[in-house]
Amino acid sequence: MSQESINQLSHQLGLDKGIVPRYFDWLGGFLTGDWGISIAQGSNMEPVFPKVMSAFEVTIQLILAAEIIALLLGVAVGVLAAVKQYSPIDYIATTLAFIFFSMPIFCVAIVLKMYGIDLNVMINDLGWDSWLGNPFLKTTSPESLSGDGFFGSIITYIGGLLLPTLSIMFISFAAYSRFQRSSMLETMNMDYVRTAQAKGISQGRVIMRHAFRNALIPVTTLFSVNFVTVVTGAIITERVFAWNGMGSVLVEAVNKNDPNTLMGWIVVIAIAVVVANLIADLVYGILDPRIRVG
Repeated sequence: MSQESINQLSHQLGLDKGIVPRYFDWLGGFLTGDWGISIAQGSNMEPVFPKVMSAFEVTIQLILAAEIIALLLGVAVGVLAAVKQYSPIDYIATTLAFIFFSMPIFCVAIVLKMYGIDLNVMINDLGWDSWLGNPFLKTTSPESLSGDGFFGSIITYIGGLLLPTLSIMFISFAAYSRFQRSSMLETMNMDYVRTAQAKGISQGRVIMRHAFRNALIPVTTLFSVNFVTVVTGAIITERVFAWNGMGSVLVEAVNKNDPNTLMGWIVVIAIAVVVANLIADLVYGILDPRIRVG
């Protein structure tokens, strides 16, 4: 490359300016959606913003599905295990939680992917593929799944989302169920709960009206902390199931030395983590009016 070409490229990328002007140029461009161009080989100078946003749209579907299921199941199982302490239900919930904790997410994803292949073979053998399509197969995104008609499209969409979601959900479910159980047991021993029980209020009403709401606060804290772990799990899961999400963007940016895409990826994930913590703070105020600001 000639010196003239190098100078032209440096000017195009803003490398001929000082650090402070370059930072403010980047900040202004970021706020207006101009995140630069992908300089990776074979990227054809693709703009970073639509590339990262398209991948984030795929990843956020996976994260939301996994977290919603994990929260609903984890909280329900945790409450049930606390109410039925030292019962078979409690022992089963504890055992499952420790099993899920001990399983690396990439192993879970690979095993589920193999089962997904077997399920597709079974669907084809039964002749259901004509209206179900081919769910459970690896896919670039849930949008690429298609079936025969509206019902078939819904089935294939859920089928393509199911296995990656379960891969991430298992570990989050284990954490939420254990935290909810511990928090519920602590809350059930509080004086105001014992007072409600002494008044003759039914056990179900004591649990739902007096104990459950306060027991959710530690789980809300865990949600905000666990969000980073879920994002990491989504990156690994996307690679196993060949989703074109944030995981693929990250790996491609690192392998091809693409700093613009990498910076865009980091900023988007950082904003998502901040939003998750903001949601947790807002939920605190709903659960406990004493900690509301103002």
